[in-house]
Amino acid sequence: MPQVRVITDEGEQFGVMDTRDAIREARNRGLDLVEVSPNAEPPVCKIIDFGKFQYEAKKKANEAKKKQVVVTVKEVKFRPGTDVHDYSYRMKHAREWLEGGDKVKATIWFRGREMTHRELGARILEQLEKDLVDVGDVEMRPRMEGNQMFTIFAPKRHKKPEGSKHSADGRNQAAEVRRPEAGGEQPAAGTNQQGPGTNQNRTS
Repeated sequence: MPQVRVITDEGEQFGVMDTRDAIREARNRGLDLVEVSPNAEPPVCKIIDFGKFQYEAKKKANEAKKKQVVVTVKEVKFRPGTDVHDYSYRMKHAREWLEGGDKVKATIWFRGREMTHRELGARILEQLEKDLVDVGDVEMRPRMEGNQMFTIFAPKRHKKPEGSKHSADGRNQAAEVRRPEAGGEQPAAGTNQQGPGTNQNRTS
């Protein structure tokens, strides 16, 4: 890039400069020339401490990562002839997972002639919905895929009290311009860029 628009971290404007002159100015200050708007015409660069810039960018990325909520889908499997004891055991697992913030996929597996009695599977899922009504909402109604019928439950959404606030809250010799890692501002330095994959834990 033959020319760049240069500013400092404090907002001081140098205007459009020859890239080599901009790099020289950064060196004279003991700092780096960092590209922050590569798509501008001409590109915009800042004279800043590149090491400090990278540290702050990584810090912001780590803070954003901590705020991410990973939702896991766990699975409970039934058979059309699942007895009361086994049903209760699996239902309790589903309840615990929903209370812990995970989604639950409830699956009915049919074999051979059992496919002619799909109503048995539908009854199990209907009963499960009733037993989990206080901790989960049906996100996907029962549907058939191949030899299985399944439904998906999501953790119960609790309404917030009225008045509560919603949280929104390498060198290039020609230009010697460095670009930062993807994820933050994009630098050009002179002196010196994963709604959850879904995991399924199955309880047979």
